[in-house]
Order: sequence, then structure tokens, then C-alpha cells
Amino acid sequence: MERVVDLDIQGMTCASCVNRVERKLGKLPGVEATVNLPLESARVTVPEGVTDEQLIQTVEAAGYQASVKAPLHSAHDAAAHHGEHPADTAGSDGETDHAGASEHDHINHMGKRGTAEYLKPRLIAAIVFTIPLFIISMIPGMQFANWGWWALALATPVVLWSAWPFHRATLINARHGASTMDTLVSLGVAAAYLFSLWQLLRDPGMTAHAHFGMAMDMSGHQLYFETAGVITTFLLLGRYLEARAKSRAGDALRALLDLGAKEATVVRDGAEVRIPAASLVPGDMIVVRPGEKIATDGYVVEGNSAVDTSLVTGESVPVEVGPDDTVTGATMNTSGRLLVRATRVGADTTLASMGRLVSEAQSGKSKIARLADRISGIFVPVVIGIALLTFVLWWMIGGQLEPAFVAAVSVLVIACPCALGLATPIGLLVGTGRGAQLGILIRGPEVLEDTRTVNTVLLDKTGTITEGKLSVSSVTAFGGASKAKLVALAAAAEQGSEHPIATAIVAHSQSLRASGELEDFPTPQTFESSAGGGVKSRVLTPARWHSSAPDGVDVLVGRPLFLMQQGIIFGKDQLESFTQAQQHGETVVAIAVSGKALGYVSLQDTIKSSSAAAIAELKGMGLRPVLLTGDNRAVAEKVAAEVGISPEDVFADVLPEGKVEAVKKLQSQGSVVAMVGDGVNDAPALAKADLGIAMGSGTDVAIEAADITLMGNSVGQVGQSIALSRKTLSTIKTNLFWAFAYNTLGIPIAAFGLLNPMIAGAAMAASSVLVVLNSLRLRSFGRS
Repeated sequence: MERVVDLDIQGMTCASCVNRVERKLGKLPGVEATVNLPLESARVTVPEGVTDEQLIQTVEAAGYQASVKAPLHSAHDAAAHHGEHPADTAGSDGETDHAGASEHDHINHMGKRGTAEYLKPRLIAAIVFTIPLFIISMIPGMQFANWGWWALALATPVVLWSAWPFHRATLINARHGASTMDTLVSLGVAAAYLFSLWQLLRDPGMTAHAHFGMAMDMSGHQLYFETAGVITTFLLLGRYLEARAKSRAGDALRALLDLGAKEATVVRDGAEVRIPAASLVPGDMIVVRPGEKIATDGYVVEGNSAVDTSLVTGESVPVEVGPDDTVTGATMNTSGRLLVRATRVGADTTLASMGRLVSEAQSGKSKIARLADRISGIFVPVVIGIALLTFVLWWMIGGQLEPAFVAAVSVLVIACPCALGLATPIGLLVGTGRGAQLGILIRGPEVLEDTRTVNTVLLDKTGTITEGKLSVSSVTAFGGASKAKLVALAAAAEQGSEHPIATAIVAHSQSLRASGELEDFPTPQTFESSAGGGVKSRVLTPARWHSSAPDGVDVLVGRPLFLMQQGIIFGKDQLESFTQAQQHGETVVAIAVSGKALGYVSLQDTIKSSSAAAIAELKGMGLRPVLLTGDNRAVAEKVAAEVGISPEDVFADVLPEGKVEAVKKLQSQGSVVAMVGDGVNDAPALAKADLGIAMGSGTDVAIEAADITLMGNSVGQVGQSIALSRKTLSTIKTNLFWAFAYNTLGIPIAAFGLLNPMIAGAAMAASSVLVVLNSLRLRSFGRS
């Protein structure tokens, strides 16, 4: 039995660190690990027999600190474990008790923002000491007698204290026979400092004379203290800005997880009590007043209101809700008072599921990212070799130590693969975070690559193109039968079904009963459903209805073809009536009682107002929209015409199992298919498609089978999700291109002596910051 463990990992600085941790964890039998640099985390798949302690020890043996992330449990689960009611775990001030929080929570809290705070005083000290160091070293007119010793004094705290994070990481990795980006930085800084110290000690009088008023002459000494100081300062500045920017990159996910209500008003023993939202349990009755957030997932028991779902779905138009309508935690009640019954709390809520999906996506890696990691894994040792070779060749050819030293240090500094390690994860972090803000959940980085090749979008009609809320438009009875009784029989048979058609027929029968047209209601005794066809039911009718069937009647409700397959015979006029109704775009459900056709119910669905514009947008992106439905062709083509889909791009009369066949047929024609659906019967097709997109209003099964989940109910999010995925992939590729190009071009330039170490340090720091800033541009996606 495999399980997944999430680890917090401290001390990683570059792609080489990532590669090392993954490699070490991968050596444990049956263990697979994916490490994320910006999130400072690892997702590890662990077989039975491998403990969390083994994982932590393995990471620590690689030279890093690790702790297991605490799993997200609901308050109910935690309280039940301790044998107490969730409400009892809250303090008197209404705050939850955090005394038992694990150590890793503190580490994780300090992680991203704490890195910047840790580096800040070292950066300030480096700036304060390096500015005068640079002035007296680089401007001859500012060089007073014995200025070299002052340069040594100014450089020492910068090299030993400000640059300590680089040295510490180097020593830890060296102890394990490894090297990382920090190794290159530490070697470059130490080499410049020690070379200069050696020169000064060898010739103490080197800077004995002042040079006030003299022209700039850099050949008068061979001290490079300022090189060590400036490299340290630039790299610390880059690391500090990078940490700040990475913190901003994760803001979207943090904001998403902070959306939930902190407190809730519940009804306990007839009184309203204010409790922490974390203490809610399924079944709690929650009072939600206008202007308050709905504390957790549930359904409305009492009241009517408009709910602003934009925080979760990305859609700005409030949704009207009333009794029996489902509501989602973190959405805002805008008008009326609601009484909501909690159904899912804690880790089971929609908001928590969104957080998990986004986190899992950010923890994953694309094929191109894994290639970058493999390259980085061997990059540092190769660079050290190139630096040594550069030093030797310059010394042998030129016979001078100074240019050989400068070229070698420049190679070490310019080659740091920091930008390479950030290129993919930082782009994924920002892109998926922005998607969460828009109600678009991307399952993983491989999904981004799939969207690039998609050229056909297969759209399930009901619930995707249309509202999915069918209503009865008319009832036709054969041979003078009672329309009200016909609807009542059909509703009794359909009571065991959750299909939209069943829901519409049952709702219509209830409205007839409320208006007084129907006094008695039949009672279903048995229920049998045929997917995509109809239902069979044994129905016990009220006493006043029957004289010859006191034990009940057999009722068939479904498509005319389904009833014909069950042996029901329709007359010519009846079949023509079906056809005419279907040609008007109506869905026809025939009804037979005791083997005789008694009539049919006509239903209509409403096309979503956003569907036509969304289809036009898909076409504008070069995608081919195709309509898929179980309805007859006349209904399907009428809907297709209204939203702008060609008649030849319509699959009609498709049974649930036929949806997979439709996907296969398109794929066999050379199409790369994205399937959009929301029902249980869409799940196999979503899994079979090259890209599965589930509407968030659909079932959990559909969402689990999909690659992208749209939390809203608008078809417009389909095109938006594909566009965001492609934009994120494009940003990642741009990051990788410049990171690779930077190192590839920078090393030979430095080796040929055309790059000063200080400029190399500034350029290396700038490359990392630019990669992060380029990724942050995704935060504006979708804003006009």
C-alpha cells in the first residue's frame, strides 16, 4: 500500500540541491520524490515499510533540514480522536488552541518570508562595508597610505559574515561530497579574498603610498578585496529580491486558503452560538446573515438570497439560492438571511480540495523541468573543472597570475545555475496561483504541455453548453388519459433517479400538487435504471385510482426508443407527435403503464448566456468545438446552431458508454481532444481524452478524472483555462531559454577574460530576479 508524504525542506538554494534531494530519496526502495525549490517542499510516494523518520534522515544526510507537513484534518476528526466535541477545543476567546502545533508549522511559517528577513541584515552590512571598499579600491584618487589594510578590514566582515549563507551551504554539501550553486559563489568569493590577502601579506608595502590626484591606474596593485565584497553584495541582493518575489508568487495560494470564514454562527439547543469555523461538524445548522461568508459547504434549509461566488468560481454575477440549493464555503451571502445545514467541513470542503489541487500542481514537474534538473545536477562539478582549466591555460599561455585568477573567478560566478533552478517552479507557482483566483484548477505541469497540442474541444451539452436544469414545457396524453395522473406516475417512477430529466418531472408533479391539480400521489415500490435509456418501476397507485390493479402497476419512463426495446408499441400518429416535438428542440420522454403507451412529457433546457461567446472564443484560438449529447439530433442541432457549432460537429443520441467512443473516433481522425463534462457518466470520457476539463458544478467523480477543474459554471472558463495553461507553459519555456542561454554564453565569455568578476556577480543575480519577475507577469492574466 503506497502513501504520499509531504515534506518541508530547508536549505535548498538551486536546482543542484533539488536534484541531490530527489536522487537521495530515490535511493530508498520503492520511493519516488518530486522536490519543489520555491515552495521548499517535497512530495514523496512511499511504499509500505518506509517510515517518515527514514525520509527525514535521508534528507538530513544530504545536508538539508526536513520535517513532515502536518496533514489537513477537519476539526471534527481531531476532536473525535481526542474523545471530545469540536466546540470544546476552542478557547474562551473563540480562538482555536495552537499549543499542539508541530515544529514544522513554525518552520513553514517562517520559510518564504523568513528567508528574506534572514538575509536582510547581512545584505545591509554588505552594502555598508562594500561601498567604501569599492571606492578606495577602484578610484586611485581616493587611495590613501596603506589603504590595502583598510580594504582588508572592510572586506573581512562581508566575506566572513555577510557571505556566510553561501559558505555554510558549501561546507554542508562538501561534507557529503556534493556541490551546488553556493559552492561556486563561495569559491569565487573566497578565492578573491584569499588571493588578495596573500598578495598583501607577501608585500605589505604594496599600498604604502597615497595616490591623491593621480589618474586611474588599475595595474598598480593585485588586490581584489572589492571583487569579493561586490560579488557578495550583488548575490545577496539578488537572493533577497528573489526571496521577496517568491513570497509574492505564492500569495495566490495563501490568499485562496485564507478565504474561508474564521467563525460561524450555529444553532445549538435552540440558541445561536458563535464558534470557530474549524469546530464545525457535518449536520450543524449555520445562520448566515447578509454580508457574512458561508462558513462551510452545505445546503440551504431556509431563506432566499444572492450568493457572491466570485472568490471560489471566478464568476462575478451572484447566484440566487433558496431551500435545498447547495452552497460553498467561503462564498459571500449578499442579501437575505440563510439557514444552512453543513455537509462537508475541514479537509473535505471545496475550498480545501482547491488548495490541495493547486498545491499538488505546484509540486509537480514537467518533462522539460526534469531535464533542467538533470543538467543542473552535473553542472556545478563541470563548471569547477572549467574554472580550473581556465586558470591553468591563462597562466601557462600568458605567464601571469592576475589575468588567470580573474578569468577563473569570473567563470565560477557567472555559471551559477540559480535561474535554471527557478525557471519552471516559479512559473508554475504563479500560473497555477492565478488560475485558482480565476476558479481554474490545473492538476499538474504535464497538463500545460497537453494544452499546447489540443485542437478539438468536445463539449457535453447538458450542464456545459446549457444550464442543465430541464423544465417540463408540456405534457401530451394519449387516448384521453389524465395529464396530471400521467405526470404523477412518471414522477413516482423517477424518484430514485438523480438525472436532470427525473428532477424536472418530479418538480413538475410537486407544482401540480401545490396548485391542487393533483391530490393523491403514487408510491414507488421498485426502481431499475438503464443508463441513457430510462427507468422501470413498480408503482402503487392511490386507492381511488384503481379497480383492477390494487397491487400496483409497471411504469416505464424514457426515450421512445428505450420503450420500444421493452416491447411498447407506438402508433403512427404517436411517433409523428414525438418527431414534431423533437424538431422544435424539445426533449421527449415517453411514458407507458402496464405495457401500454399513455403519453409523453416534453422538456426544454436553457442555453447558458455565455455559451455563444465562449464558442466564438474557442474558434478564435484555432480550436474546433464539437457538441456531444444524449439528446436526439434535432435537439442537438438546434442547440448547436444557437451557439455557433457546425451541424457536422455534433454527436447526438449518444449513450454514456458512447462518449468514450466519440473521443476515440475524434482521436482516430488525428484530433487531439479536450473533453469538457460535469456528470458521473462523463468521467470515463474525461479520462480517455488527451485533456479532461471538468465543470466544478459537476460531480466529484468527474472532477477526479479531469486534468483541469473549472470551479465556475461558465463555458467561457474553458477557453480561459486553455489560454492560461498555454501562457504559463510559454512563460516557463521563456525562463528556461534565458537561463540556459545565460549560462551557455556567459561561461565562454568569462573564460576568455572578457568579463569582470563583479559584473559577472551582478549579471548572475539579475538573471534570477528577471526569471522571477517574468513569471510574476502571469498575475495579471485575465485582467482587462
